[in-house]
Amino acid sequence: MIDQDLRDRLAVVETCTRMCWHTDQREWEQLLGRVFAEKVRVDYTSLNGGEPAELPADALVGAWRDLLGALDATQHLLTNHLVTIEGDAAVVTANFQATHVLAKAADGPMWTLGGRYRFDLVHSESGWRIAGLVMTKVWQTGNLALLASVSR
Repeated sequence: MIDQDLRDRLAVVETCTRMCWHTDQREWEQLLGRVFAEKVRVDYTSLNGGEPAELPADALVGAWRDLLGALDATQHLLTNHLVTIEGDAAVVTANFQATHVLAKAADGPMWTLGGRYRFDLVHSESGWRIAGLVMTKVWQTGNLALLASVSR
């Protein structure tokens, strides 16, 4: 029982880490195949306002590809994972720091954001997959309008 719990905890943390890794490496198909459930509840309201949404994974990854893929680089660091597993469901909370780089941005080439993620994961035949994602902004520095420069 302890061995399975440890394996599940490691797999859950790796799935969350893969979300950051594959995004930074621009490995969009890996996000679909190894990270996300078919539908993902996404809440970025602490950053953008609006309402949480439930999206098909391919729509979420497509939006990230269009926005983040247009940047010169990103680096998403994830740490201090707290994991709770109950059956085929898991919740992970973790701190993050995300740096976004766009050399051509008029007001500076970098924007860094820090805060917390809450990941809701489900276990299936293909392993642990992220079915919910809540990002809570705690701080930010640099060019706060950097992402708006992508569409220019």
